[in-house]
Amino acid sequence: MNRKCFEEDFRMHVTDKKWTELDTNQHRTHAMRLLDGLEVTAREKRLKVARAILYVAQGTFGECSSEAEVQAWMRYNTFLLLEVGTFNALVELLNMEIDNSAACSSAVRKPAISLADSTDLRVLLNIMYLIVETVHQECEGDKAEWRTMRQTFRADGHAPHFPMKKVLLLLWKTVLCTLGGFEELQSMKAEKRAILGLPPLPEDSIKVIRNMRAASPPASASDLIEQQQKRGRREHKALIKQDNLDAFNERDPYKADDSREEEEENDDDSSLEGETFPLELTCPKGLPWAPKVREKDIEMFLESSRSKFIGYTLGSDTNTVVGLPRPIHESIKTLKQHKYTSIAEVQAQMEEEYLRSPLSGGEEEVEQVPAETLYQGLLPSLPQYMIALLKILLAAAPTSKAKTDSINILADVLPEEMPTTVLQSMKLGVDVNRHKEVIVKAISAVLLLLLKHFKLNHVYQFEYMAQHLVFANCIPLILKFFNQNIMSYITAKNSISVLDYPHCVVHELPELTAESLEAGDNNQFCWRNLFSCINLLRILNKLTKWKHSRTMMLVVFKSAPILKRALKVKQAMMQLYVLKLLKVQTKYLGRQWRKSNMKTMSAIYQKVRHRLNDDWAYGNDLDARPWDFQAEECALRANIERFNARRYDRAHSNPDFLPVDNCLQSVLGQRVDLPEDFQMNYDLWLEREVFSKPISWEELLQ
Repeated sequence: MNRKCFEEDFRMHVTDKKWTELDTNQHRTHAMRLLDGLEVTAREKRLKVARAILYVAQGTFGECSSEAEVQAWMRYNTFLLLEVGTFNALVELLNMEIDNSAACSSAVRKPAISLADSTDLRVLLNIMYLIVETVHQECEGDKAEWRTMRQTFRADGHAPHFPMKKVLLLLWKTVLCTLGGFEELQSMKAEKRAILGLPPLPEDSIKVIRNMRAASPPASASDLIEQQQKRGRREHKALIKQDNLDAFNERDPYKADDSREEEEENDDDSSLEGETFPLELTCPKGLPWAPKVREKDIEMFLESSRSKFIGYTLGSDTNTVVGLPRPIHESIKTLKQHKYTSIAEVQAQMEEEYLRSPLSGGEEEVEQVPAETLYQGLLPSLPQYMIALLKILLAAAPTSKAKTDSINILADVLPEEMPTTVLQSMKLGVDVNRHKEVIVKAISAVLLLLLKHFKLNHVYQFEYMAQHLVFANCIPLILKFFNQNIMSYITAKNSISVLDYPHCVVHELPELTAESLEAGDNNQFCWRNLFSCINLLRILNKLTKWKHSRTMMLVVFKSAPILKRALKVKQAMMQLYVLKLLKVQTKYLGRQWRKSNMKTMSAIYQKVRHRLNDDWAYGNDLDARPWDFQAEECALRANIERFNARRYDRAHSNPDFLPVDNCLQSVLGQRVDLPEDFQMNYDLWLEREVFSKPISWEELLQ
């Protein structure tokens, strides 16, 4: 359809050449002509022009012979469209479509909403998505003007039938393009630490996780029974050649003392049998992370040592060690060597100073980085945005029932006429499942990116967003998402490889059969679903880190068995974040749980960062005792509200604290915008208000 619309319009102006045979000026001229076509009032003509632009953004695949050629033309055409101002025109057109009350009311009246109700929006969002995604990615062969356009593009500030998937994908890519991904975050974090005078990061977390290896997951009760049955009928195996054993030892950096002991263990947490590499309970060469210590941990250690050996305390003094025995001196020295001060701690201290002394602190200089601009725009309606995203996530979750789908997320996947054959039904089933998976992927990525960028920009911006996610039941929602057969979800084959773009437009389409639909691709994992699961675990980790009240929510909602099942996925990054979530709640789970899950405890020790003096493996810690969790959340909320009121609520700020300009020259030099009618009748006003009224200048000046 897109190709047909383009070729009809193209042949009216160019008869003897193809698009790929034109020069740059001719390309630009035709792109401008298409852009003018978006301004026509007739909806059908406007839609045809939009489809023609979409075909150009897709790489004019009808004139290409290979996938690489399609991608090259797609990149060239996208930058051409951006250069002539297509994106700004699409934003205006999108706003007009959103305000289209007629389409909205007709969609509300329909009993079933289908693809036809969102055609206009889907075409516009498709073009915008392709532009954002293409411009965001940097390639070595990019022209200099393309790089300039990328920088300009990043800095530019310019209802039920809505296609949710495309809206969310565009939102994700826009956030990724304007704020930056994890690589940019890491460099921004290092730069900010240097500005604040903090020591550099002990390691690059992205590189450490990339080098980690997955561990064998602990077995469930059913797996153990199966394992015992296999042992009962175990046959003698052929001997393995010595050179094969040597090759195995060279590949495996972790060597177990005796694998047979591990095989024969019968506890509740033994590893699964049949793994290629026994990765659990072995002796690694070193722990992957450098340990960290907070200032608060050093203070608590010194307080307990002083009260034990001397009988008095010195508050927050971490330097005085008079009267303490020599081993305590060594312990304090070790703790200080690994002391880590986060950017969030410094920001919280600076905020306390601003609130304590608003006059002597001076005016705060807020750098207008993209994250700050975004937060200022989101602030008035951020709670509603969080609730909306979580509602869509709930509707797209595999564990959701039909009655919980309060938001129609299938408007841009259901056809106008329902399928009549088995093959069509199978194809629609794959499309619907893939559609839901893409929505989960987009929402999880948007939430994680916003949390990370807000935390780097200012800790209370992060806390504001996190608290509203918690209030909107994000924690039980994510746990509900993982309370399914997570291995089946990650290995799901909800894609038809022959219909993937650009394969489907370059190669001839084979006849679709039930067997080809069931075959799927050859990937061991569905990387889309694995990406979503890791993102959701990271969000859960960010919401609960150093928050005892939220950690108790994990315990109350019985997250431990749900998270343990997720350990079956043999992917290092996913296992790391599952183990982090298990680590924070082990002290609350009781001795019996720790005793029967020793292999999980060992995996936590091997893979998760150590906090010196953190008594995570036992219940002796002060933090494990009863706590006024409501007071903790209320205190945090009060800090957030004070921060938002001080920095953003200028209209309600105390006038006594506002600066006063006493300089006559600067006051007279200020430019005052006067209305046109006042300027035309200025003489009249002067005569009536100044000349005709007696003024005692002596009294006025005194």
